[in-house]
Amino acid sequence: CSSLTNLDLSSFDTSQVTDMGDMFYDCSSLTSLDLSNFDTSQVTDMSYMFGDCSSLTNLDLSSFDTSQVTNMGGMFYDCSSLTSLDLSSFDTSQVTSMSYMFYDCSSLTELDLSNFDTSQVTSMYGMFFGCSSLTELDIKNATFTSVFNYNRMFDSVPSTIQVIVKDSTAQTWIQERLSEVGNAGTAIVA
Repeated sequence: CSSLTNLDLSSFDTSQVTDMGDMFYDCSSLTSLDLSNFDTSQVTDMSYMFGDCSSLTNLDLSSFDTSQVTNMGGMFYDCSSLTSLDLSSFDTSQVTSMSYMFYDCSSLTELDLSNFDTSQVTSMYGMFFGCSSLTELDIKNATFTSVFNYNRMFDSVPSTIQVIVKDSTAQTWIQERLSEVGNAGTAIVA
């Protein structure tokens, strides 16, 4: 679908869909996408859903029900033209994989994931890899006790990045992840 510039999904019935993985993968010419009528209440897999949608400039996912989703790996992989992303309505309480979730979202300057519940997440591998403009990241409700795969989490992010966390335990954990990739970024307790 790399040549598609427009896509009308207004008549889609997605009420029984459980897997939306790769749904718009490589739709690299789409600049916008109206998903306001999507029923995602049964979906468990959203991995790489918008992968390589490199021309999308905005994405409204406020109507998404993500309460059943377990895999968000690569969900916004190479969405390099997105300048903002509002995920405040996302329920991530069942998610186990967030690996490469924001890989190469190189136009995002700030990202508010303060509502993210990461208590079930085991993989954050490369989660923010290549977010080369990201200077503020709010993950103040995140916990990392289940995460065992976290390599390259902050690879190629700016050395000026500030990561807002909930407590000193999270601060230490994030500071270690930043240091692992030679980053001078700072973890700050909210």
